[in-house]
Amino acid sequence: MRTLQIQDINLAFGEREILKDVGFTMGERTRAALAGANGSGKSTLLKVISGSIKPDSANISMTRGARVSYLPQSDIVLPEKNVYDTAEEGYRRFDDILGEMTLLEERTSGGGREALQAAEKLSEYHEILSQSGYYERRPRIESVLFGLGFRKEDLTRPAREFSGGYQMRIALARILLEDPDFLFLDEPTNYLDIEALVWLEEYLKAFDGGLMVVSHDQGFLDDMVSEVYELFNGHLTRYAGNYSAYLVRREEEIKEIEKAWKKQQDEIEKTEAFIERFRYKATKSRQVQSRIKALDKMEIIEIPAHLRKLSFSFPPAPHSGNDVLIVDHLSKAYGEQKIYSDFSFLVKKGERLAITGRNGAGKSTLLRMIASVDSDYTGTIRDGAGVRKAYFAQDTENTLNPENTVLEEAESLADTKDIPDIRNLLGAFLFSDDDVFKKVSVLSGGEKSRLALLKILLHPSNLLLLDEPTNHLDINAKEMLEKAIASYGGTVIFVSHDRHFIRSLATRILYLSEEGPEFFDGDYSYFEYKLAEKEKKLAEESHRKTSKDEKKDNSPAVSREEANQRRNRLKSLERTAEKLLAELDELNGKLDKVNNDIALPENYSDAAKITKLMKAKEELEREIAEKENEWLAASEEAEKCRE
Repeated sequence: MRTLQIQDINLAFGEREILKDVGFTMGERTRAALAGANGSGKSTLLKVISGSIKPDSANISMTRGARVSYLPQSDIVLPEKNVYDTAEEGYRRFDDILGEMTLLEERTSGGGREALQAAEKLSEYHEILSQSGYYERRPRIESVLFGLGFRKEDLTRPAREFSGGYQMRIALARILLEDPDFLFLDEPTNYLDIEALVWLEEYLKAFDGGLMVVSHDQGFLDDMVSEVYELFNGHLTRYAGNYSAYLVRREEEIKEIEKAWKKQQDEIEKTEAFIERFRYKATKSRQVQSRIKALDKMEIIEIPAHLRKLSFSFPPAPHSGNDVLIVDHLSKAYGEQKIYSDFSFLVKKGERLAITGRNGAGKSTLLRMIASVDSDYTGTIRDGAGVRKAYFAQDTENTLNPENTVLEEAESLADTKDIPDIRNLLGAFLFSDDDVFKKVSVLSGGEKSRLALLKILLHPSNLLLLDEPTNHLDINAKEMLEKAIASYGGTVIFVSHDRHFIRSLATRILYLSEEGPEFFDGDYSYFEYKLAEKEKKLAEESHRKTSKDEKKDNSPAVSREEANQRRNRLKSLERTAEKLLAELDELNGKLDKVNNDIALPENYSDAAKITKLMKAKEELEREIAEKENEWLAASEEAEKCRE
């Protein structure tokens, strides 16, 4: 049972303390999210754990032989290799063994005792490589790369000629193939389309090691994690449950913090009024000095920045006709590559059409054509009567003037009558005080996205065109955007790979795949159901083909004796499966109790107790995994006996 213990991590940049006595414990099946505001130190913490950054102090220990892998959010540098060879670097952990094997092979040719010892050691190394799957690495490497969206022909292309998003996928593939004991992923979903995201989820669910992930994808976190660590003001706090459970708990705490903050502000105001009133009265000097010292010592209550509410709503949508957008016989190509061919559809008033599918299928291209940014196509795209469009581009950097301040950029599109309200609007978008005088060029990706969204508010529209509007937004900002769109009275066409966002808003879905565009007239649940139904149908067709091929094989009839043996074996397997299910129920009950104990403050604040509980949890999870494998094996064999 492998464990990783992090204790007493401290790191400061100048006078700013980034990490203060940070500590936590991970086990083999830990599934944790790392949450916090942009700039709170999440990436820094992961770099400290991975050894990329040296802290001021730290105590990091793990089981002997355990390995840690880390995927950074950016600054990935790939070697001068093709895609396959770059991904194969995930097997570099065997380089030392392979080097020793080369030397041992030379010794075996000499004969005598030394040759015999070399042959024995060589056999031992061959067994290690065989058990690790090294000799069967090619199918696994291809499986990971195909799961992340690469095609067969991509594997021999130079890794560096791919876009930044696909280079991140190559780096992710390499990390996954390292098979570490503890895996730390910083925003792994940023550049994944829905197909790749679903594949990654399934892969990580089957991953045997401990996992900690930073992500702004709430749906991904809810499906993946069972605990959340929040980094705020340098301190780390643990919350049991998935991300939605953490938000509920944190919302309750924020209400209490806001009450305490208001009470503290009232106290500060009264104290400052007393000081100002009696500052120059000798008879009150002692009381004045006492209050000044009290103010200096007061620990100011702060509300976590990433939980401050972004509050806005789109302007009322002007009236439009029922037919908002008409697309007739649309065709679009880049050279010989056809993106759309004779594509027609109609968008009705009030629809929220989500466009999703694999990267490179033409999602952003379609939105640019609808927004009249790209006119290089054949066919017709017509706006309905009274339609007024507002377009949010995925590459917000190209829609903002980097030389402007935040305030100047907002004022550049505002009507004269709106200028007095600009500061209030900026405050609602979390640009307050001196933030409004920052240059656009120094803003983070999330800040640029918020500013671009604000500019849309300055002109009323009845057709919103949003290209990946949740990119770079934290979960709190996404939630506010969802609410604003949900209450918007106009029509929305949006491109997104964020399943939580689509699930919350879409009334109709356009799915772009290699087979061409396909509409699903329903919400995301209906879309998932239809896709699953389609995959099931394809699997059944494949099974029928396999069965048909098997019938061609004229096998001898099964004897009565063999049939009896099969029936007896089936009964035995069914009894075994029932027994294993009962044992699984008992083990799951014990695991629920341990998880409840872990969530108790008196336990997770005590290092000895939490270590003991984590060990118990990991042992139960190991037993459950073994029992599940036994049950699955028995069930599969029983199914074969029934055939």
